[in-house]
Amino acid sequence: MKTRILTTALTLSLAAGAAWAEVPQNVADRLGKDLTPMGAEKAGSKSGVSEWTGKAIDGSSLLAGYDGGSLPNPYASDKPSYTVTSSNAGEYDAILTDGQKALFATYPDTYKMNVYKSRRSCTYPEFVYKAAKRNALVGKNVDGGSGVSEAIMSAPFPIPSSALEIVWNHTLRYRGQRIARDFNYAAPTANGQYTLTDTRDEVVFDWSNPQFTRAEDLNNISIWFVAYTSAPARRAGNVVLVHETLNMAKEGRKAWTYSPGTRRVRRAPNIAYDNPVTNGDGLGTSDQYDGYNGAPDRYDWTVVGKQEKLSQQNNYNAVLTPYSELLQPGHPNQDVMRYELRRQWVIEANLKGGARHIYAKRVLRMDEDSNQMNAGEMYDGRGEMWRIQEIGQAPDFRPEAQTCWTTGGEFTMDLLAGRYLGLGMKSERPANVVTGLDRLTQDYYTPANVRRLGR
Repeated sequence: MKTRILTTALTLSLAAGAAWAEVPQNVADRLGKDLTPMGAEKAGSKSGVSEWTGKAIDGSSLLAGYDGGSLPNPYASDKPSYTVTSSNAGEYDAILTDGQKALFATYPDTYKMNVYKSRRSCTYPEFVYKAAKRNALVGKNVDGGSGVSEAIMSAPFPIPSSALEIVWNHTLRYRGQRIARDFNYAAPTANGQYTLTDTRDEVVFDWSNPQFTRAEDLNNISIWFVAYTSAPARRAGNVVLVHETLNMAKEGRKAWTYSPGTRRVRRAPNIAYDNPVTNGDGLGTSDQYDGYNGAPDRYDWTVVGKQEKLSQQNNYNAVLTPYSELLQPGHPNQDVMRYELRRQWVIEANLKGGARHIYAKRVLRMDEDSNQMNAGEMYDGRGEMWRIQEIGQAPDFRPEAQTCWTTGGEFTMDLLAGRYLGLGMKSERPANVVTGLDRLTQDYYTPANVRRLGR
């Protein structure tokens, strides 16, 4: 179903190729009124999407005695409103994604969805809201959608007019300025056996650095990223360094790797598009990390519409669940996953003629409150659904970390292999570090430092 993007005085184009710049002042003025400061609809719906009130989670009592581990569940007393199973899925057909329907068909005895009250508690600092308001007036999609101009700090297009603007809102959503994360990868076999890969990444989001006032100040680098593996022994010492460019038509992603086997740092142009994701056991591509990332130029993008679907939200319990319980055959343990009815921007990407990618079509589903991708489906060259993504999110309610993040992990279920890949899993790992990271300067993100980290 095609859906118009909300507006009052203007009908905005949904064509991916449209090069819309700023929106009119009277449209931008809707932010903080009938739209949230980030551009989502404030109102709830009769079907069960709750109203966004702007009230953040009060973590003062929850954080008393907090030791830096996984965050406690602020909604621990909530009980499921209902459970969707393969036997009653037909009753909920309208609010299930195509991927979820396929999972019910593939795993009828084990896949289920516990659905809870919708709690739209995703909030951001006031300076992020101020930036979003400015971005609505000045942000531009340039070079055929390959880059962003003028906007800064927050999602560049809070009132989007094209599919590519929605993609950029996900790519450049606010996640703080600096962060260090300790997490795990796992790729369970068909019978549920797995080996955990221990990884730490350290990221600087220059896009969200308050010293910069517009995209043009960034010297075309929006994100500085390094990740290094410490276990198991056969992978320990591998390091990946990425300089993520803001205008990919001017210069593509720059990446390097260090391998302890060769003790050399090498340029890694293959860390892009459909090359295998690092530590993914061949079950994912580089550009599906974080749901979707990288250059969008190999696809034609269209907006399907805004839809109400069940998605993993406030997924605190998944992080509090030991891996021995979380990681099960076929898909993660659905008993610990929390689903809520939410509105999502749904966009479709179809491979351009002459372009190469193992996914001929992708459907991306972006949460309207956070701009984060929550789910997606990937199709092979025959047009058959191949892989299904489910990505949980939850607010980080620590005062120093007011944002919304992937929570519980990113899971890609491979229907052909009968296996799945877990990325960014935080069970039994400390919470994200967001303070005391002043050492993460541009000098840290150099090939020379990559060699040091690997050793």
